[in-house]
Amino acid sequence: MNLAICLLMARRFLDKNHIREVVEGYAGLSDAAFERTFERDKDDLRAMGVPVETGSNSPLFPDEIGYRIRRQDFELPPIDFTAAEATALGLASQVWGTAALAEQTVSALAKLRAAGVDPDASRLTGISPSIGAKEPAFEPLWQATMTRTAVRFGYRGVRREVEPWVLTYRRGSWYLAGLDRTRGAARMFKLARIEDTPRTVGRPGAYPLPDDIDVAELTRSLEPGPAAAEAVVAIRGDKAPDLRRRGVRVESAASLPPGFAAWRVRYASDAAFVTEVCGHGPAVLVLEPGRLRRRVIARLAKVGGR
Repeated sequence: MNLAICLLMARRFLDKNHIREVVEGYAGLSDAAFERTFERDKDDLRAMGVPVETGSNSPLFPDEIGYRIRRQDFELPPIDFTAAEATALGLASQVWGTAALAEQTVSALAKLRAAGVDPDASRLTGISPSIGAKEPAFEPLWQATMTRTAVRFGYRGVRREVEPWVLTYRRGSWYLAGLDRTRGAARMFKLARIEDTPRTVGRPGAYPLPDDIDVAELTRSLEPGPAAAEAVVAIRGDKAPDLRRRGVRVESAASLPPGFAAWRVRYASDAAFVTEVCGHGPAVLVLEPGRLRRRVIARLAKVGGR
């Protein structure tokens, strides 16, 4: 930060000796330590998008290299949002439910308000989106994705080394898309199945993001295949919107609890559907077929420890 302020306030290129004298933290360092620290700080600034420019103040002595940050390259143009856009930003600020990303949300809101934009989500009262990130692997993978750093972790009993591209949220679960160096191909990894804390491998910025791989297509591969069977389920009120969207309201001969309605829903496989239904807890009851109902009861009993 001190280096950024020094270079931003300079009207001309500053050489290393001058920078070493005026920037707090450099004084007292040995020559070798100063060189390492200065180069590291410059790399960090550039990695954050701060344009540190190199040049000379004199055309007669081009070898006398100095550094500066030009204000016109550093400052953003005025930011102007419509009322709808500001409301959408405020709504987005309510999405994250984890402490690590909530802190970044607070920082982003502070910057917007400093620029004269007040993201007000109160206009959309009743809409409260929420995305959690409880998987232990999320935070290290988020950092690795932002810095383009390879990671290594255990996945289904195999050690994987992966170049992270993007994290995506699908049907209540987080997935990592990236290049699996172990397999030599693009892969999707469900974070809940990662067996240990991902460890970084190598340095940040070690690989480029691909321009010939369709990450959206990889994400779509998570969608269930064509429905091959159907079940009748009872859903309480407006719960389980995914099931209701895919289903058709039907009359049921069975006696349903108050507030429940019967729906006929198509699905691709018993195992996946059992997991989906159990994820809704007491809000969804399987009425038929009997084999599916028994599997759901067995799964819930196992979870409950009975």
